[in-house]
Amino acid sequence: MLRSRILGTGFVTGQHRVTNDDLVRMMDTSDQWIRERSGVEQRYYVEEGTTTTDLGLGAARKALEDAGVKAEEIDYIVFATMTPDHYFPGCGGILQDKLGLGPIPALDIRQQCTGFIYGLQVSDALLRSGQARTLLLVGAEVHSGFMPWTQWDHLFGGEGPAPTETEKAWNSRFRDRTVLFGDAGGAAILRAVDGDRGLLGFKVHSDGNGFESLYVPSCGFAQRPYVTDKDFLEGRHIPEMNGKQVFKLAVTRMPEVVREVCAAQGVPVQDIDLLIAHQANLRINEMVQRALELPDSKVFNNIQRYGNTTAATIPIALDEARKSGRVKDGDLVCFVGLGAGFHWGAALMRA
Repeated sequence: MLRSRILGTGFVTGQHRVTNDDLVRMMDTSDQWIRERSGVEQRYYVEEGTTTTDLGLGAARKALEDAGVKAEEIDYIVFATMTPDHYFPGCGGILQDKLGLGPIPALDIRQQCTGFIYGLQVSDALLRSGQARTLLLVGAEVHSGFMPWTQWDHLFGGEGPAPTETEKAWNSRFRDRTVLFGDAGGAAILRAVDGDRGLLGFKVHSDGNGFESLYVPSCGFAQRPYVTDKDFLEGRHIPEMNGKQVFKLAVTRMPEVVREVCAAQGVPVQDIDLLIAHQANLRINEMVQRALELPDSKVFNNIQRYGNTTAATIPIALDEARKSGRVKDGDLVCFVGLGAGFHWGAALMRA
């Protein structure tokens, strides 16, 4: 039986490490407030000019090295992001050029926080159908473009001006979202090989009802023009979130879909050796863990160090889990996530 196997993984972060205490310089918040609500302790932001495809490139090079695969062996790219370099074109073709590859197919997908799970399903279909032989799957984000402040040098500990009290009050309007996110990219190299190890199955869902609970209200073609000065003056280019509704959906849908994918493969949930959930909020993941009755030894979390990096969270966590010995040959690994759209899903893999 052909199975799509992950041969190597890698990730990179933005250049600037930003702690919760650093964010206190920009808005009315505190380390305790952020940790209690999200579990995040720090995150990374890029230097101005570093793009999503730059992070994807760095992650891809590390994944190629880890897999022992040459870049010219890649014959298909799948790129998952909600923060592309440009409104169009997508990031896949730009990454293809930065890697110095020939005119291979490059597919962009937009499933936000479940982007990597959907990307795994698409990659698996391409590989097992023979449409691709060696595939590069990337999840990368530059969320710092959403941030409402302009005093970046001050945030990074430089001598630039601090925000005024008025500016700090403006920044604080968005603190429930801005404290969560970081910039990073993760990548995996996949091939279809004979055997019983690799990707086993998927369950994915979408439901657009209530999408306004997590979305960007401007910068889209539901309005004309698609972006205006008023949008920026009112902060409509920054994501809006109904935190309670998103939390409720996540702690309900994520355990459900894990049970679905396990049932489809005929394995008990308790046979999972490691659960790698999307890293949106540590409190969500703790509730999912309790619902599934999994011990701490079977759950991997790293949101404390990176924040929510959307499509990059799962490949980053997988890379760290593999290289720290938390994923061993033969282990049953489950990926799960929920994101804006709303999209949610789970995948099972025999390492």
